[in-house]
Amino acid sequence: MAKILSVDIKAGLARIVSPVAAALLRAKITPNAVTVAGTVGVLIGSVGFATRGHMVIALVIVTVSCLTDMLDGAMARQLGVSNKFGALLDSTMDRVSDGAIFGSVAFWFASQGQLRECAAALLCLLTGQVVSYVKARAEGLGMTANVGLAERTERLILVGIGGLLFGFDVKYGMEAALWLLVLLSVITIWQRMSHVYRQAGEIAAAASSSGDRDSL
Repeated sequence: MAKILSVDIKAGLARIVSPVAAALLRAKITPNAVTVAGTVGVLIGSVGFATRGHMVIALVIVTVSCLTDMLDGAMARQLGVSNKFGALLDSTMDRVSDGAIFGSVAFWFASQGQLRECAAALLCLLTGQVVSYVKARAEGLGMTANVGLAERTERLILVGIGGLLFGFDVKYGMEAALWLLVLLSVITIWQRMSHVYRQAGEIAAAASSSGDRDSL
């Protein structure tokens, strides 16, 4: 469900993002500057508000800031450039943002003595980092791992829903969202590892077959 929802959201936002990206480029603002600004916004929302339990305010700030994830990419496409440093910066800032979001939620629950909820947030942080790492490592090895139920957009949507439920005093709402995210992230890790395992087997089989032909 989250996967379908994220596709619809991306499609709708794309129509809004393009003209904004064009306006920023006319103002001589670079995609990298937008990437960093978005991360600063996430840090303000997370550390400044989520750590004090103001989850709805944090959600609004973080959501607006995370839109830069689409904005900087749209700007790069309109410029017609593919910058490897920009891609590295974007991925690095994503990891910083994810750490700030889930770390801040965990801090709030820990400060309230709600250790079960704190554990769920920390596990979301851990599994989310592993999900991203598997993909990055697979691509570094010449394979792909762009599969799974809970990619970054889905993770942000689910924690956002949890934040809304928390803000409206829905009992166990945030906790349920976090534990669901843990489950989906673990499944995603398994899906990505399985995907890479199959690719590695195919590569090894192809190499073996090529070696057999060469020996003939």
